[in-house]
Amino acid sequence: MTYQKLWKLSNLVFVCILLSTLSVQAQKKYYNQNENKKLKELQVEEDAYHFYVIGDWGRNGHFKQTKVADIMQQAGFILEPELIISVGDNFYPDGIASVSDPFMKSSFEEVYYGSNLFCPWYVILGNHDYRGNVQAQIDYTNISQRWKMPARYYEVEKTLEDDKTTAKFIFLDTNPFEDDYYQEKKYAQVKAQDSLKQKKWLEKTLKNSSADWNIVIGHHPLYTSGKRVNDEPYVRYHLEEIFEKYKVHTYFAGHEHDIQHLKPEGVYTHHFISGAGSEVRPTGVSDFTKFSKSEQGFLIVSLLPNKMLIQAVNWRGEVTYKYELLK
Repeated sequence: MTYQKLWKLSNLVFVCILLSTLSVQAQKKYYNQNENKKLKELQVEEDAYHFYVIGDWGRNGHFKQTKVADIMQQAGFILEPELIISVGDNFYPDGIASVSDPFMKSSFEEVYYGSNLFCPWYVILGNHDYRGNVQAQIDYTNISQRWKMPARYYEVEKTLEDDKTTAKFIFLDTNPFEDDYYQEKKYAQVKAQDSLKQKKWLEKTLKNSSADWNIVIGHHPLYTSGKRVNDEPYVRYHLEEIFEKYKVHTYFAGHEHDIQHLKPEGVYTHHFISGAGSEVRPTGVSDFTKFSKSEQGFLIVSLLPNKMLIQAVNWRGEVTYKYELLK
């Protein structure tokens, strides 16, 4: 190849890279304020501690993932989140390979780039994450300023705006509690986990908690009215007795690709599913269903000393559900 041809080829490559970069930049939107009038329907609790809950999202922006991220950013101008909780299935279909996997950029960094989304993201593992390099998602904590997954399960305590009331967030790895996973090759990593050790840790953590709010987060729901309504509720068998014994106020999960609020009669804990971060599928209604919606979106939670307000917001910015849990 002559020098002249090589020079033309290098210029062509440069132009292609430049056009690709400009194309990506053109897809991004930048905000100085909220631009969605529908979000004015959000209930604003003064002096509340706000956080988002979202799950089942990592699809390179597809299935309205970017549109949900857009609304999360805009809602942040009204209710600025102190933190964001991911209830798992962070990367489809098979997790990530390493901390430098391109999915970290294409499914996370370049989707949730809004200024209001640069708060801490407390992350747990879903079943699809278990199909990849789990340790890589943990190790990304040391690379990213906002990605927080110090271990497969962990706890975080926060103080509310009154500087007195506390909330304990307990993050679980529920994959080892899915008994049928031990028979599936794609979930072989669960065999290396000590589910009994995690249960003892959970019970000790709740027993020793002096927090005003005890909030547990896991990927798999204990109750559902969605696709898995007839599946064996393995996680419930493992965890519900502990939740009830120590009066867990709320349990946030994903796994079902929808948004649900479930409160069985005689059960203390309110169960919420927020698995509509990208692809959704049909959901349903059971005797214990207070709300179910098959539509992309997320939850906004506002904590006060004596009240927890949960609001479901869809990808259009419409508030589709509100619930006040009084303490």
